[in-house]
Amino acid sequence: MASVTLKNVCKAYGDVLISKNVDLEINEGEFVVFVGPSGCGKSTLLRCIAGLEDITSGDLYIGDERMNDVEPSKRGVGMVFQSYALYPHLNLYDNMSFGLKLAKADKAEIDKRVEHAAEILQLGHLLERQPKALSGGQRQRVAIGRTLVSQPNVFLLDEPLSNLDAALRVNMRAQITKLQRQLGCTMIYVTHDQVEAMTMADKIVVLDGGFVSQVGKPLELYHYPQNRFVAGFIGSPKMNFMSVFIDEVEAERVKVQLSNGTSFWIPVDGTTVNRGDRMSLGVRPEHLLSASEAEASIHGEVMIVEKLGNETQVYLNLEGADADVIFRQPDTLDVDTGDKLEIGIPAHRCHLFHSDGRACRRLFQEMGVEA
Repeated sequence: MASVTLKNVCKAYGDVLISKNVDLEINEGEFVVFVGPSGCGKSTLLRCIAGLEDITSGDLYIGDERMNDVEPSKRGVGMVFQSYALYPHLNLYDNMSFGLKLAKADKAEIDKRVEHAAEILQLGHLLERQPKALSGGQRQRVAIGRTLVSQPNVFLLDEPLSNLDAALRVNMRAQITKLQRQLGCTMIYVTHDQVEAMTMADKIVVLDGGFVSQVGKPLELYHYPQNRFVAGFIGSPKMNFMSVFIDEVEAERVKVQLSNGTSFWIPVDGTTVNRGDRMSLGVRPEHLLSASEAEASIHGEVMIVEKLGNETQVYLNLEGADADVIFRQPDTLDVDTGDKLEIGIPAHRCHLFHSDGRACRRLFQEMGVEA
């Protein structure tokens, strides 16, 4: 295994800049997930690390060696693509050993590596089968096994679960996480699914328009987003945003006024805030409470009710919100479309954002998370 370092890396196609001034440190044995919306440059950055795309400017290091001009086959990386890309006429053993045979590896060594990978991936009893006789999850494990037998220093996975159904994705993400822990390998995983990122990663890299928007542990990004983009992208359902007026400012708290005239203090860094500013208040659906339990409350008309059994999600039409406000309630909630509902906003769970998207640093200490 090896570390991966990107220093001011840019990738352009002609005049179109895709990856922009990326600085990133990935430690040995770390599971890092690149996440962001479609077109943000996740896969392009991964392909630059693999050597499948040339870096326009900047430096890439794997371990202590600069890799900009090193051929892909000599970088010590293994890549698993979104497509399984298995040879349909070959059985599992031959699919997994194909690269080693091309490299003219010793047969005993090939057998040893394939059997070891098959044991880890629970494919040992399927080695004589062809891909058409396998499920989607089994085919994905074969694709991972083919990379595993090459014993790379760094594993690169480009949206490997996107072709699977929802239930199988949950199962496979657990298996990939378990595999990474078992091998102790350096793994870089690309996805647009922030749930995958939150559940699998040691560290998440959020990309926005080619730039690195924030890097951190999953709960750091969830509780302390540095900007509105990260706040809205991490978390499902996404964070609610409401326009607020700044009533008063102190160094360690800011008094905000909601559209209904209610004012309350929230514990955020006030050193960059001015009285009279228009700002954006953020609060997650799962952090909203009943009106009697919070410092402030808002009224809205119920537009949609999603009863999921284990929880209820209510969409409220509210003046001053950028979109319907979502209220997430554990268990069931006796409410119907057209009802009026009052919900509470807990001050310590609020986020505050400037007009340019920058977050005011939250000062409330979430349990087990470094602010």
